[in-house]
Amino acid sequence: MELETSNWTLGTGINKPPPNATFTMPLHILDSRLWFPPVEDAMEDGLLAMGGDLCPERLLLAYRKGIFPWFEGDVPLWWCPDPRFILLPQELRVSKSMGQLLKRNAFAFTTNTAFAQVIHHCKTNNRKGQNGTWITDGVEAAYTQLHQLGYAHSAELWKDGILVGGLYGIRLGAVFFGESMFSLVSNASKYAFISYVGQLINKGIVLIDCQVYTEHLESLGARMVARAEFTQLLDGLL
Repeated sequence: MELETSNWTLGTGINKPPPNATFTMPLHILDSRLWFPPVEDAMEDGLLAMGGDLCPERLLLAYRKGIFPWFEGDVPLWWCPDPRFILLPQELRVSKSMGQLLKRNAFAFTTNTAFAQVIHHCKTNNRKGQNGTWITDGVEAAYTQLHQLGYAHSAELWKDGILVGGLYGIRLGAVFFGESMFSLVSNASKYAFISYVGQLINKGIVLIDCQVYTEHLESLGARMVARAEFTQLLDGLL
């Protein structure tokens, strides 16, 4: 079987800034208080702050400000890169070959029926050229809690009753913040992504945060915007 997984990317490998980035300037250090510094304080690579925790209140505050966690180890790192990679759902581009797969219902598509399985696959499936994943036990538990609270959502793809692909992320207001996806067979993650975008449109989602650039998502219609434009969009949609 083909094995692919990514941090909300459909390409191969990790495209977010490295979790072991060298700090070349003072970082904002978070404590038990619920706060984040202005996103304009982020370093050139997008790193904004470190510390704090992954409680639901902090995670939701982060997403509302356009910030996301990504780290290895025990200390959370918080990012807000400039520029930001986004997809406006109405700009989704579907290739002829993918259109044919969708037309013949090559897979069964569901949502929120197997969140725990989806995030666990994203956690345990190795990326090409990478050792392990960024999804720690703590991250898995935190997003599972957000799912139980109604904020984290999953999309699943099935073949002959077996889960072969999927994705998960956070829905707030009219925005979906993509986090991670996986694929166990060819085209599964793309099929799930395209199918889910159609459902998100029907639910009134007008912005999908893809976080950082990948060539593959660009081929599906995603594009870069300045961080200031992204945060302005968030202000009007959350």
